[in-house]
Amino acid sequence: MEEFAARELGGGFFLWQSRPTVIIGRNQDMEAEVNLEFCKANGVEVYRRKSGGGCVYSDEGNLMLSHVTEGTSVQSIFAGYLEALCKALQGLGIQAVSTSNNDVLVQGRKVSGNAFFLDRGMSMVHGTLLYDSDFSMLEKAITPSREKLDSHGVKSVRQRVANLREFGLGLTMTELKAYLIESFCDSEYVLGDAEIAAIEKIEKTYLKPAFLLGKVR
Repeated sequence: MEEFAARELGGGFFLWQSRPTVIIGRNQDMEAEVNLEFCKANGVEVYRRKSGGGCVYSDEGNLMLSHVTEGTSVQSIFAGYLEALCKALQGLGIQAVSTSNNDVLVQGRKVSGNAFFLDRGMSMVHGTLLYDSDFSMLEKAITPSREKLDSHGVKSVRQRVANLREFGLGLTMTELKAYLIESFCDSEYVLGDAEIAAIEKIEKTYLKPAFLLGKVR
């Protein structure tokens, strides 16, 4: 949908959720980052995205945000998006701050990780927003290196991340989605059948074994 919005709609913002899924960055080694045996045994799907950045776990307790806009200035577009997201969370009483790694932290713990993808003069920023995700699954599905954990000063993935509900957020997921849509959008666009078919055609490029295994850039 991001690629379609970039190519055909001139941009947009939308929210989405997924079944238990691990999503790895464009250049990551799947076997090094993901516990593939655990994922297969527990119905956790594994996909590769076209943006860089690290490996993330997503489920129905996590909200994915996609922001597509015209322009190629990675730094300014990233900064503007993160500022808007932090401002929206602050409006809910959540003291969110962004980092140089394009994460959003609350009380030093990560509630949102974000990545960037540039295509034909359009910028796509997308990321997680942890609301009430199952961290026991996250810990078992993702296998970051010791060096990566040490660089963040933590002993485990679980120690580094937090759900918004841990900070007293009283909104339901439905209410949070409505609030973010109001914060980021001033109009709505409804896709037609032909547009959905075009999106499904793009989707097939993500499902090719060569792309999933990192053999196609």
